[in-house]
This record gives sequence, structure tokens and C-alpha cells, in this order.
Amino acid sequence: MTDLHELDAHAVAALLRRREVSAVEVATHQLERIAQHGSTLGAFVTVTADLALEQAGAIDVAGTAGTGIAGVPIAVKDLTSTAGVRTTMGSVLMADEVPDVDAHVARLAREAGLVSLGKTNTPEFGLSSYTDNDLVGPTSTPWRLGLNAGGSSGGAAAAVAAGLVPWALGSDGGGSIRIPSSCCGVVGLKPTRGRVSPGPLGSDWSGLASDGPIARTVRDVAALLDVIAVPQPGDARFVGRPATPFAEAVTRAPDRLRVAAWADHYLPGISTDPGVRAVWEDACRLLASLGHEVDVVDNPFPPELEPQFNVVWSSGMAAAPVPPEAVPLLRQNTRYWHERGSRHGGAELAAAMQFLDLTTREVLSGLAEYDVLLTPTLAPPPQTPDRFTGTFVPCEAHHRELLFTPFTALYNMAGIPAMSLPFGQTDGLPVGIMIGAAQGAEALLLSLASQLEEAAAWPTTPIDPRP
Repeated sequence: MTDLHELDAHAVAALLRRREVSAVEVATHQLERIAQHGSTLGAFVTVTADLALEQAGAIDVAGTAGTGIAGVPIAVKDLTSTAGVRTTMGSVLMADEVPDVDAHVARLAREAGLVSLGKTNTPEFGLSSYTDNDLVGPTSTPWRLGLNAGGSSGGAAAAVAAGLVPWALGSDGGGSIRIPSSCCGVVGLKPTRGRVSPGPLGSDWSGLASDGPIARTVRDVAALLDVIAVPQPGDARFVGRPATPFAEAVTRAPDRLRVAAWADHYLPGISTDPGVRAVWEDACRLLASLGHEVDVVDNPFPPELEPQFNVVWSSGMAAAPVPPEAVPLLRQNTRYWHERGSRHGGAELAAAMQFLDLTTREVLSGLAEYDVLLTPTLAPPPQTPDRFTGTFVPCEAHHRELLFTPFTALYNMAGIPAMSLPFGQTDGLPVGIMIGAAQGAEALLLSLASQLEEAAAWPTTPIDPRP
């Protein structure tokens, strides 16, 4: 008999709908799974067992379990505000912070009947491409304990991959959904800029970040996107809801697509691991066999984007309300970005944002003949946390992160949707490929991702953490 944690969210919802299992039984099973593996992985900052069982019990009493997705468990990244549940942002400075307001995405998930089991681990203020902090420590990919799950939604991706929850909410300002999805062998989608509201307290002033779904199956990613992609009053950036639900996109194959593919980088001195490149080549061949036209092109993005991205990224950290006396308590990587951002003035920040906007617009205009972009998600497979947290100077740590994640931030700069798909493996470790498309084209990506999922038959059941 298949255990509950082996099922995706759709299958769990079907059991609830048929009254073969109760919402309390599902939550209890998943909480037991968290107790078994959560601390080993470093996946959770806070587990809300009592609250989850209370919510699940109320759903059972109301008889709404299985109505849509009601009663299915979920987890929320610890950067996301949750009323009455502490939100640490991965920092000792906020270890006891308990908001009184839900982020819209958390509220929408709750209103859909999803039962939150807690808050997943994240690096301090979500600033790094690996997950490690002074509250919980590092998060491991369940594929090999000791190798990092990636960041900054590392706890979310690890929890999904290990079957602690069937899906989770992440966020992505430079790759933070797609990086851990690749490291953990799951599906993660960064939506179009403005597709998901950052409110009521969050502000995507830079245009880089978005909340988004992480799951083991494409159909679950689509369904969770339908839950959270609801425009809210006062949103500065507005992308309306699609004419048909995203969930319908996974039920139909895409038309013949033109695909621009590259596996080299826009930054000098970075190479793609041969095993990763081989997986990307397999993806190119599979797309061609499915009838799509694949053109291998030079990376079209100029290296001048990187320093301007860093101006915007660091300015955001410098603007965080951190008292001067608390700065020494920040982790070294956080202090690096805080101090770097403090050196930038308003005119420099405005110029950097304009450069990102104009340059990515020019690049995307040059790629307008293509429907989809295809790259590896990461340059190498998962890394150890000390690869990034050694005694070297902070700028060296930053350089090492660039060697790890040279593809992902480009999609944040451009504001276009992108997905990481668990397409293959190298040395027994998961390797993601990344597909991107034009603004507002999530349905196209989901349709293609579903086609690839069926054709490649990548594993969608969770794995126990492996030494």
C-alpha cells in the first residue's frame, strides 16, 4: 500500500474527497514524517503541529475535506509573514518575531483549505543561494546528507523532496525557488513579475522577487499557482488572472515550439559541470524528438548585468531595518551585502534599475522569435555548505555563489517566468534544467513541463534522506 507521504497533493485530495482518509489523519501522518526526518534535513524552523491538527479537525467537522484541495498539508517559507506564527527570516535578530498579519499567499493558501504544518528553513533574510543560518544550521538535500539543499527556499524544497509535505510555498529573488528545486530534484516555478501579490506588508520595489510553488509534480505546481496568483488591491505591479486556470495547461500538449538553448554563461571564468551539461543535452534531444525546434545559441545576456544587479540586491539589504548595534550579530554574508549596499546612493540605484530594465528588454526583443529558453538550472550539482561559508573573505563567497548559480538571476532581472525541472542526475545527484518564456507565459511553461514530465518519466515519489 502506498504511504500518504508518497502521494502528490492531487492524489491526497482525491483520497480526502472519497472519504478514504481524514484531514487529521493526513496531517498526523505528515507530522510523523517531519518528526522522523525534519531535524536530520534541517528543513523546518518552526513546526506548528497543534495548530495544524486544529485546522485539519475543523475541516473534517465542516465536511469540506477534499473539496478542491482542502485538507492537503503545505509548508510556508520562513521569509513569509504568518499571523500568530513566528517568522524569523532565518536571523537570530528575529528569532522571536511573531507577526499579526498574514502575507496574501499564506492567507490564500489557508482560505483554500490547505493545512500549514510550519515554516521552512531559509538563509538569513534569504540572501544566499545555499540554506544555512544561526537558528537551525544548514539544510541538506535528501539525496545526500551533508550536501546543501540550495537557497533560499532550501527548507521548502528539501521538505517536498523528502515527503514531509506534498508541496510548499517558496520565494525567488535571484533563483531562490529554482536553485533548491534543482538541488533537491523537485519542480519549482518563479512566476512573472507581478503575477503573485507581495502584500500586504511585502513590497517588491526592485521587481526581482516573487512567491511561487514547489512540488514534486507539474500538476501540483500548476494548482498551487492557481491558489496564490490572485491580484490584490493596491498591487503596484498587476498581472491579471488567466482566462483559464493554470491547472488546465497541464492537460494539453503544447504546439510545436521554437526553443533557444544555451549551457554557457554570461559571466567569464565559469564552466558548466560535464554531468550537468550532459543532462541539458539530453533535454535538447528530447525536445527535438517531441517535435520542437531547438536552436543552440550563444548566451545572449551581457556580463554588465551582474554589477548592476548587485547594486539593486545590496541596496535592498541596506534598507532593511537593522539597528547599527545589531549589525555585528548578522552573519558574514549578510554583513557583506548590508555594507556594500550602504555605499550606494539613490541615483546609482535608479541607474542600476534602469540598466536592468533596458538591457533585459533588448535581449528579450532579440529572442522574440523563440517561445521558450532552455538552460541548466545550475552550473554544478549540489555543494557542501562550507563551499560558501569558509574563512575566506566575503567577496570570495560571493564569487563562489556565482560559480554555482550563473543562470537563475537573469530571469529575475527580466521579470519573466521560469521553471526548474528535475530532468536528470549526475553521480547520483539531481540535476535541474530550466525553461523560461515571455512575460505572462506560465501556462505555456506548465504545458511544456507536463509534456517533458510524461516523456522523461523523472521520479515523482519522495526519497528518504541518504547519507
